[in-house]
Order: sequence, then structure tokens, then C-alpha cells
Amino acid sequence: MNGTVTPATQYLDVPGGRLAFDDTRQGDGVPVVLLPGMLDTRAAYRHLRPLLTAAGRRVITMDLRGFGESSIVWDDYTPAAIATDVLALLDHLGIERAALVGNSYTGATVVKVAGDAPERVAGIALIDAFVENLPQNALMRGVVRVMGTMLVHSPAFWGFYHRKMAYPGNRPTDFDAYVNGLVAAMRTPGRRTAIRGHVRGDASPIGWTVAVRCPALVVMGSEDPDFPKPEVVADRQVAALNARKVMIEGSGHYPMADNPQATADALLPFLAEIA
Repeated sequence: MNGTVTPATQYLDVPGGRLAFDDTRQGDGVPVVLLPGMLDTRAAYRHLRPLLTAAGRRVITMDLRGFGESSIVWDDYTPAAIATDVLALLDHLGIERAALVGNSYTGATVVKVAGDAPERVAGIALIDAFVENLPQNALMRGVVRVMGTMLVHSPAFWGFYHRKMAYPGNRPTDFDAYVNGLVAAMRTPGRRTAIRGHVRGDASPIGWTVAVRCPALVVMGSEDPDFPKPEVVADRQVAALNARKVMIEGSGHYPMADNPQATADALLPFLAEIA
């Protein structure tokens, strides 16, 4: 399959709503499921997917509850709820075992799936995830609450975060159009419910890593503004998951977009080993 071809959107109905996903269908080794972060869409991997497919991997990307082409209104938007969607998608596609990749909010999701259904998961990769994050003091908890409120009531703040914080170095050529699309999507009818659900979902759960036994990879942008000390958080994840670590120098919160080649170079050897 030509790695530059964008697969057609497919849909899966599950209890509570409809999930949108795409599937390159062809590839060697274990299939790879890519999950975007909070308030994002599966197009977050638009620059990484061609590199993985060109290397011979079957790649599946899924829109989260509330965003992209998935249904907007659900009763639960948490990483744990999204974990049930991942398993439903694997069942739907007849995939017995897959590698799961989660960015940011869905790092917790792939950890949850790996702990709850170890027979279905060949390995997990966390990209700038909040799992095993440093404990927050009262000031940081207050800042997080304020930022969450701003996201719910001011979509423009999400654009500000991307333009001024999330990409400290490289930006993809389609950066402005992509960010404009994210902000516009947040203004669509009913989306505030989904935004509130994501903001209130626990992306930093305690104890979930204990149940994980599969191989794990931690990928972290060295300049991620979401963490005062990105490498310290990465090291905590490595210790909890007995994982290997790859720091992407100069990258922010989305290395799969600002440095897709380095991200692919981290993922592909890992995928080859777990195959």
C-alpha cells in the first residue's frame, strides 16, 4: 500500500455512540492502533502514519469519543471508557493482538487496556503521556482547573495553546490550517459537553501501571510545556512500566507532528521487537 494514501473513514457503533476510524488494512507484524490526545482527532498522526505504512506496518487510527468524526455526545469520556472502545474496535476488525500507541490523554487508555486485557496487547507506547506524572501542588492544581475552565468556555484558548506553547520548535507545513480546524470543531453544537468530559477525565490515574506486563516504550518531547520536567516524568514512566525511553530533542507535546521521522525511528524498532 502506498503510505501517502489516506484510508477512508469507517464507523463502528458501540453502546452510547459511533466511533470513526481508519485502517490501512495491509502490513506485516502486529497491527498498530494510534490514539490521539485530548480534544484532538486521529489526524494528529497524519504525518507519522505514512512513515509507519511505508515501513510495512498496518496502521489503525481512531477518533475519540466526542471528537473528529465520532459521535459528540456520550455519557463517559474518560480514558477508561475509551479503553473499552479500543477493545471493541479490535473485536470488530478481528485483531487478536495489537500494539497500542497513546498520546497525552490516551496514554492512560493504552495502559488501561494492557492491564485489563493483556492477551490483546503486544506492546504499548506512550507519547508525551500523563501517566505517572509528578504530583501536583495546590498551585498547579489551581492552574489546571483554570485552564480546564478556559477550554470549556473559550475555544480560542486551545488555539493559543497550540500556537504559543505546544510546538516550541518545528511545526508541520499544515500547522495553521490544522489548528484552525481544531478550534472551529470546538465551536460546533454540542461540543462543549465533550470538551467538559475530556477536561474532567483523569489522564493521570494512580496504580494502573502495576497490572501492565507487556513491553513498553516511552517517547517524550524534551521541550514539552505540559511538564515542568519532561524527562523526569518519562523516567517515572520507564520505572513503572519497565520500559525503554526515547527523548525527542526539541519537540513539544506532539512529536508525531513536529518531528514525525524521529518518532517513527523510535517506534519502528520497538514494533519489530514485539512482533
